[in-house]
Amino acid sequence: VITMTFADVERAAKSLAARLRALGYGRGDRIGLHTGQHPDTAVAHMAIAMLGGVAVTLSQLYGPETLAHAMQDSRTRVLLTGDPAWASLRGERGNLFPDLIHVLTRDPEGDEIDLAAALADDPTGFAPDFGGADDPALLMYTSGSTGKPKGILHGHRILAAYTPSIQLFFNLSMQDQDAVFWSPSDWAWVGGLLDMLFPAWMAGRPIATSLDRFSAEQAYGFMERHRVTHTFLAPTAIKRLAQTPDPRIAHDLALRVICTGGESLAAETLDWAENRLGVVCNEFYGMTEVNHLIGNCAALYSRRPGSMGRAYPGHRVVLVDGDGTPVPTGEPGEIVTPADAPTRYLGYLNAPEKEAEMRLGPWLRTHDLAVQDADGYFWYKGRSDDLIKSSGFRIGPAEIEECLLAHPAVAECAVVGKPDAERGSIVKAFIRLRAGVAEADALKAELIAHVRTRLAAYKAPREVEFVADFVLTSSGKINRRLLREAEKAKAGLV
Repeated sequence: VITMTFADVERAAKSLAARLRALGYGRGDRIGLHTGQHPDTAVAHMAIAMLGGVAVTLSQLYGPETLAHAMQDSRTRVLLTGDPAWASLRGERGNLFPDLIHVLTRDPEGDEIDLAAALADDPTGFAPDFGGADDPALLMYTSGSTGKPKGILHGHRILAAYTPSIQLFFNLSMQDQDAVFWSPSDWAWVGGLLDMLFPAWMAGRPIATSLDRFSAEQAYGFMERHRVTHTFLAPTAIKRLAQTPDPRIAHDLALRVICTGGESLAAETLDWAENRLGVVCNEFYGMTEVNHLIGNCAALYSRRPGSMGRAYPGHRVVLVDGDGTPVPTGEPGEIVTPADAPTRYLGYLNAPEKEAEMRLGPWLRTHDLAVQDADGYFWYKGRSDDLIKSSGFRIGPAEIEECLLAHPAVAECAVVGKPDAERGSIVKAFIRLRAGVAEADALKAELIAHVRTRLAAYKAPREVEFVADFVLTSSGKINRRLLREAEKAKAGLV
């Protein structure tokens, strides 16, 4: 067990910043963080801020191809990492990461630098060079409906912009004297980093962390041991906890607030959280590019099971048709917000075409559909594009299709989200095999493993279906809409 005070974090961050500056890094430089939910990640964020650098958040769940894309796209020259994730990549360093100059890790080999020693350096003479509100602070890679993951830049102002809504979905209780925060969500993504780690520290409260994989048994035990009071959990994680009917009988819990997002929270799951787990469970909605648009705060207004909540103070949220015209109350429309929204991103890295996709006249678009009732509550109705939301992850099908097409057995493929009661959606791949290749269950397993090892486990298809041919659109593209509708019909959702 590692315990650190805020003073410990300050000293270690200053030491690391001094070492990075000695290596030649400073204002505007992109510094890769591939250290998982280890305290090193939290300390390194503080160190990078002291340098005026940009933290490139790299999940240890990434497979080698996804990690290589992010590193090459961002031209990251220095990486903080750790075993076991780095051990499997070290031998391919030259091929996968051609721009990489320095590697800092706790178990260094060759020319790698000892990260533990860097955290204990003498920082005498080091003077911070903090960036301004609109200077880049974070570069986060997230999947879209087309192409490989795009780099999203956020400025230092993002924390100030998030603060009001974070207070609301934590039910105005973040300053409780006994508050202890924890989330199993990866610190490489918004949920774990901007909705949990940084808010806990901004409130002056401790955060607990673990490198263990999430399971209901692990989560209950961890929360009980560390007296966790506040957590962020994706709806899928809450569903897994809900397999324990009466958790307060089985566990001595201090938990009192769950905030959740990333996919819709089912009404029955909310009912279990409130009446069996005995907590406040506030759902909120947004996206990495522009977050915290809609949500709940039980301390201020009633929640309606199945609803996303209401527009958070400081945010204007509108439902529009395909032309960007607001729709009447009770009619479905795409969720949009003004282009100057307070939680907006700075922009995409190296992707001007993606910038254009996000704009609809004066609006920033989400590609999510909803209905607003007369009382201002929003009700989620699905995606307007192909993006798959599964277990809190946003998964772009094009990247998976590209990976599958690299397999010698695959002639054509299409990837869609299949409705799933536990995860919201699962990734399903439709495959047309090359001539002479026989359909077999073993081949399905091989294709799943092909994606799992090259991209990430959460991107791997959970189902594979072989097809003789695909229906094409008038422009000659595979008609994925028909595939999605067929899966919805099978699930009884049409």
